[in-house]
Amino acid sequence: MSAGAELYQQAIKDWAGADHGHGRLDPADAAARTDNPLCGDRVQVTLRLDAGRITAFAQETRGCLLCRAAASLLAQRAPGMDAAAAAAASTALEELLAEGRDPPPAWQDLAMFAPARSYRSRHKCALLPFRALRQALEGVSHREQ
Repeated sequence: MSAGAELYQQAIKDWAGADHGHGRLDPADAAARTDNPLCGDRVQVTLRLDAGRITAFAQETRGCLLCRAAASLLAQRAPGMDAAAAAAASTALEELLAEGRDPPPAWQDLAMFAPARSYRSRHKCALLPFRALRQALEGVSHREQ
């Protein structure tokens, strides 16, 4: 199997193509934009919250398949999460990419990013939507203090 075929296997293509949550929430309770200047990936997330939990998640992603797949996955999984759950999901992906750790049972879909472990320059692509989500939630917690 070629490196490209391994990295961009069908699960990545399917999640990226589904583009769950594409769009923008207006009004939104929180928003953040993250960029990867090395490859041009850009993610904008907007959230609606109730009592610290995400009730709606939207994303506008311009980027590679890894970035788009991660954003689409988050759009499906983020509703119901709070800041701690978002941080745990992000950490799980970081540990999978950096150390090869298996994802937790609740986040088995993260395993599709395992082939990216060998391509350090691609780690930020998969992590960018998770970082945008964390930044949006951190912005809310800073306003509440």
